[in-house]
Amino acid sequence: MEVLLLIIVCGGGFLLAYHTYGKFLANKIFKLDKNASVPSYELQDGIDYVPAKKGIIFGHHYTSIAGTGPIVGPAIGIIWGWVPAILWVVFGSIFMGAVHDLGALVVSMRNDGKSISDITSKYINGRVRFIFFVIVFMALLIVIAIFGMVIAIVFDRFPSSVIPVWLQIPIAITLGFAVYKKGANVVTSTVVAVIAMYLCIWLGSLHGDFKMPEFFGIPATGVWTIILLGYAWVASTLPVTTLLQPRDYINAWQLFIIMGFLVVGAATSAITGGMEIVAPALNLTPAGAPSLWPFLFITIACGAVSGFHSLVASGTSPKQISNEKDCLFVGYGSMLLEGVLAILIILCVAAGIGMAYKTAGGEILSGSNAWNHHYASWAGATGMNAKLGAVVIGASNMMQTLGIKEIVGITLMGVFIASFAGTTLDTSVRIQRYIIAELATDLKLKPLANRWVATTIAVVSAAALAFATGANGKGALKLWPLFGAVNQLLAALALLIVTLYLKRKGGMKFLVSGIPCVLMLAITNWAMVENEIIFYNNKDWLLVTIGGGIFVLALWVTVEALLTFVGGRKTVSPT
Repeated sequence: MEVLLLIIVCGGGFLLAYHTYGKFLANKIFKLDKNASVPSYELQDGIDYVPAKKGIIFGHHYTSIAGTGPIVGPAIGIIWGWVPAILWVVFGSIFMGAVHDLGALVVSMRNDGKSISDITSKYINGRVRFIFFVIVFMALLIVIAIFGMVIAIVFDRFPSSVIPVWLQIPIAITLGFAVYKKGANVVTSTVVAVIAMYLCIWLGSLHGDFKMPEFFGIPATGVWTIILLGYAWVASTLPVTTLLQPRDYINAWQLFIIMGFLVVGAATSAITGGMEIVAPALNLTPAGAPSLWPFLFITIACGAVSGFHSLVASGTSPKQISNEKDCLFVGYGSMLLEGVLAILIILCVAAGIGMAYKTAGGEILSGSNAWNHHYASWAGATGMNAKLGAVVIGASNMMQTLGIKEIVGITLMGVFIASFAGTTLDTSVRIQRYIIAELATDLKLKPLANRWVATTIAVVSAAALAFATGANGKGALKLWPLFGAVNQLLAALALLIVTLYLKRKGGMKFLVSGIPCVLMLAITNWAMVENEIIFYNNKDWLLVTIGGGIFVLALWVTVEALLTFVGGRKTVSPT
């Protein structure tokens, strides 16, 4: 019963927040105008700037910002207890994450759909713009390399997901062709596409023994990484209506259905008494783990507040929104829905995992024994396999209360994780292309701004990182310890830009983003200092150097922004 009660209370809180604080931000702070000109029409090019229906752009935006972030973050953040994880997700998403996403989206749309890093020169100066570009490029480099690896791991561990994930591509292309080229009804086309997608999942559950063989000494994960990066190159150069929009849209429906399964599963267990929370409410001293403060707040990012969202909100989405009023639904609403997903994932690993857990030795554990076994130590719980495994096991257990077979539940979750990682991979490569093109234009290196050239740089640089440590494609793991803090640094810097934008609008409007900005700067800088100490003690000089460099750049940006805020720097008038 407690699981269902938490879902109802948290879900009700998000719904209330959308209709109160969200509408306050939209109408009183940002003053969204349905008659305002938007980049998707003003700069329409049929490739990146394409007007989209509200539901379709919501699907793209939501699946792009979600990815595996609200899955792997809560799956390890639960180690400090389910209470702090739940509280951070609920209050963080309402007052920080959704404000961050909505603000970045609105500011970008009112600046021709430009990236938040490009806009920095307008609200601070050109120096900070270049620094912002460097930080964003580094963050996206890690994301592209790591998400290719995540999908490869999912394919290797859950082979029943391979067929459904790849068959999504022709389904999505067909959907896009039907809607945009033939004028087919969106609702009818959606129903057909979703049914086809779930038939593919059923097919995958029947033929779940596919294993990628080695090629020329390259292991399966390395082969998959090469294939996925090649796919991302193609997908990110196509018009958004060909694959990006429709694939993200049907993936959103896939998520809604799985979330529905989990909620109904929780309701069923409330009646049958088959599930209860087995994780501790608070666990301040997990073995080998860093302190809850500040690391919970950089571990659980997506689902609370995440800097990566500002890249999507000032990357692909503002170029497709057809009405400024839609920003509330797309920007604020999608962040709250990601919060709902994070809550469900927390419950999967706090309660679902306790229903049945098979150890590496074949022993079946249940209750708190299952949770304590999986989360016995920080080292054992933080591996990518461990995090994904905890979620898949917990979710499939919850779905079994509905009569869904274990293999089908595992396939559903495997497809869900791989598909979401895929949408983030597609979008990240496209955004990295925008970043490279904007920087190349600024540096007067016009050939590098070419769509094909910029995409090639984005993919090749990610591939170089992925294979930097060997043929298994897991090189990005070397820099992964930096990502949590860098991601939240991006959130703080994006909130800085939004705050400067609102400051120039007059009054005290800037406080809605200014207060979250100060909190994120404090948390992130604290975490970066703690990380530097850990890296130094481990004698990891690569991370010490890169982490220290990013920390210095972050301080530089913060100082320049503060000087601008108090009137110490001249900037152009805002739009």
